[in-house]
Amino acid sequence: MRVLMLTLLLHAGPPPSGTAPVSANREGAVIAAEPVAPETRARLLRREVAQVALAQLKAPDAAWQPAQRDCAGLIRYAYRTAYRRVASERLASPLWRDTRGNPSDFADAETLLTRSFVPLGRGADVLAALRTGDVLAFRQEHDAGPVFHLMLVVRPEDRAHAPARVVYHPGEAGAPVRTGILDSLATDAPLEWRPVPGNTAFLGFFRFKEWMS
Repeated sequence: MRVLMLTLLLHAGPPPSGTAPVSANREGAVIAAEPVAPETRARLLRREVAQVALAQLKAPDAAWQPAQRDCAGLIRYAYRTAYRRVASERLASPLWRDTRGNPSDFADAETLLTRSFVPLGRGADVLAALRTGDVLAFRQEHDAGPVFHLMLVVRPEDRAHAPARVVYHPGEAGAPVRTGILDSLATDAPLEWRPVPGNTAFLGFFRFKEWMS
């Protein structure tokens, strides 16, 4: 499978805290923090997904097992780590679904798309609505069968000063995580990797089902 070569992004902002602060009153008794509002939790989760994904550009975390380092593995790892930091109670059950729709800790690229993510469309109109954690999906035909490839969207909250990026693992064992500007893919990437309607290998943009609201 041809590898899409893009410029590496080698820095990321400091990780925000994923938990609400805990304070004490004058007598020293601990005061429980207020529950995190759903919209705040969603924002923190997306921020953590970005932080985790971008951190892999410098060096993969030791917790990300080498056998799991491929395009789908990057998404699984970034999501699971984000939930562990922000909403660990969600991990009481697996995040993903297997081919039968049952909860599962593992799902390959095709199964992630069909069971855990929702298609947003393939057109340019979807680009403006993409958010961190969304996915670009491709299907390449090979003699041994189809190969699915996923790229994770990282979109800064301050859109006016930083472009949306894709972060992805090319799939080969030992290969580094890569990144590139999302808008540049449509013009600078090899034809089979361009996220445009005219590319039959491009399956579209997808969003995690639990983040659809």
